[in-house]
This record gives sequence, C-alpha cells and structure tokens, in this order.
Amino acid sequence: MKPPYLRFETGQVVLSGEWTLNGLLPVLTEIQSSLSLAAKADHAWDLSAIERLDSAAAALLWQSWGKCWPPVLQLPDGLHPIMERAANLPDVPPPSDPPPISPLEMLGGVVLRFGREITGLLTLYGTLLLDFLHMIRHPGEIPWKEFSANLYKSGTRALPVTALVGFLIGVTLSYLSSLQLKMFGADAFIVNILGIVIIRELGPVLVAVLVAGRSGSAMTAQIGVMRVTEEIDALAAMGISRTQRVILPKVAALALVMPLLVLWISAAALFGGMVAANLQLGLSMGFFVESLPRAVPVANLYIGLGKGLVFGFAIALIACHFGLRVRPNTESLSSYTTVSVVTSITAVIIIDALFAIMTRNLGMPSL
Repeated sequence: MKPPYLRFETGQVVLSGEWTLNGLLPVLTEIQSSLSLAAKADHAWDLSAIERLDSAAAALLWQSWGKCWPPVLQLPDGLHPIMERAANLPDVPPPSDPPPISPLEMLGGVVLRFGREITGLLTLYGTLLLDFLHMIRHPGEIPWKEFSANLYKSGTRALPVTALVGFLIGVTLSYLSSLQLKMFGADAFIVNILGIVIIRELGPVLVAVLVAGRSGSAMTAQIGVMRVTEEIDALAAMGISRTQRVILPKVAALALVMPLLVLWISAAALFGGMVAANLQLGLSMGFFVESLPRAVPVANLYIGLGKGLVFGFAIALIACHFGLRVRPNTESLSSYTTVSVVTSITAVIIIDALFAIMTRNLGMPSL
C-alpha cells in the first residue's frame, strides 16, 4: 500500500498514493497541515495520480477546500462520484446548549433522589429484619465467622486511633475550659463540664465520625468491589442471600461494637481531661474520679450508649446501601464511597439532634 503523498509543483498541488482512512491515520497531522497551506495558496489541484480514495479522505479534501470546488481541478472520472458524495453531505449543526434548569426543577430532582435513597434504605432494612427473624428460627445458619471478622475489623482495630483522638480531645477541652474557669474561681466545675460533654455528646458523636470515615467507607468499598467483580451476582446464582452473608454481619457487628467504642473513647477523653486539669488547675485525679459520679448522673451514660447503638446501626446500613448501589466501574466506586461517608456523618448529626430533643429532661444534674 502506497501512503498518501502531497507535493507542490509549479502552480499546482499533486496528490498521489492511496488516500484512505487507514493510510491517513499515521500521517494525518502532516497531511492536514500541507492541505491547509495549499488551500491558502490558491493552487490548482491534480488528483489524477491518486490510486485509491475513500469517503474519509474525500471529506478531508472537501473541508480543506473550504466546502467549495477549487477553480482548477484535475479529477479522474472514477473519483468524481466519491467527491460528489462528500460535497453533498449535509452540514451538521453544532450541538445546542442544554436548556437552563429552573430552581424548581433542581429542587424536584433533589427531592426525588432523596426519596429513592430513603426507599432503598427502608427496603434494605426490611430485608435485614426478615433475614434476622429467619436466623432466629434457624440458629445453624448464623454467619458467625463473618460476624466475628467484622467485629474485629470494626472494633478491635479501631481501638488505638479512637483512644488517641479521645485523649487529645479531652486534653484540649480541659485546657480551654480551665482557662475560663480560673477567671471565676470555679475550678471544681471542670468535672461537670467534661463529664456531661464527653459522656453524653462528644464521645458518641466523635466515635461515629471516626467510624463513618474508617469502617463505613471500608464497608462501602468492599461491597462495591464485590459488585464490580460480580461476586454479589455469584452469590445470587448460588442461592445465597447477600444480606444474610454480607450485609447483616456488618450491620450487627458495628451496632454491637459502637457502644463499647463509646465507652472506650469517653474513658480516654476523661483521662486526658484529668491530666490537663491536674496540670492547669492542680486538681488531683482522685478528686476528679470521686466527683464524676456526683456531677454526671448515670442516665447520661445510658444516653451515650444508646446513641452509640443507633449510630452504629445507621452508619453500617447507609454504608451497605451505597455499596450495593455501585455500578461496575471504578468511578462509581469512588463516588459512592464519598457519598456514603458524607451521608453517614450527616445522618449522625441529625440523629444526635433528635436524641437531644427527646432526652432534654433526662440525665441533667439538679441544682
């Protein structure tokens, strides 16, 4: 096959070789540049030496001529129909800009997407409930290995980072509070502040944010990869319930381990607060431990543990839901993992606000 060739002679441009798409691709840039120069110079065109011409090359020549025939053109009869077809092709208009979306349409789209997500979460919750009732009737089908593996990954491996973060938060909160309490001579009230804030509010919320970013994202990514590699479809083909083997162990393990993590991070934060209070205010750790039960009613501990249980269930349910929504491509996997973490943290804040409203009269120390 002779490659397409273009040469300049006296007052004319001579084309030779095989002008086909296959031949043009390796030298397309050079050919386009030469054609553009020849068209500007207003030369005569000689196409009699062309051995083969296809529609792609004919369209390229027609575009370089400015969609009009050159004044002087030597065109063999065999190539004339091909060039005629290229000349008679209709002009394709550029794509028009999409119509602007009104605020009402945007709001409607958000509401519809929110409704679909809520429907999907409720459907998944109902399926989990049915599988849970089924396993109560058939204890031999309980996936203990999957449950213990998720318990270890979500709970045991999260202990170091939660302890470190809790300790540092306790030190920071105690240090800042002590600076203000010193001004009013109310040093002893730091026990009340740290106890109520950490046990009732900060401990559960802090654990939930850490777990959503750590364990929740891992659950979404794991289930998403199973979707990409079609492992979920393989389970269905073998007649194995995906919720019973994959989702229920994750939800149950995280719901069980979250109250324990709340206790763990609250203890670490209180210990950090005791250390900072001892250094800043001179309060002994013995006084802190002795005053804590009187300053913080035990109902606050129950509220914190209850929040941990609900937070863990919500985070795992949301993470599994978005993991099942992943489509078989890597972009969808990263997108839904991000959406899972953001949605989980948002849900935690909303649930915490609901807890604050429902328990506003519980656990508060009497004056």
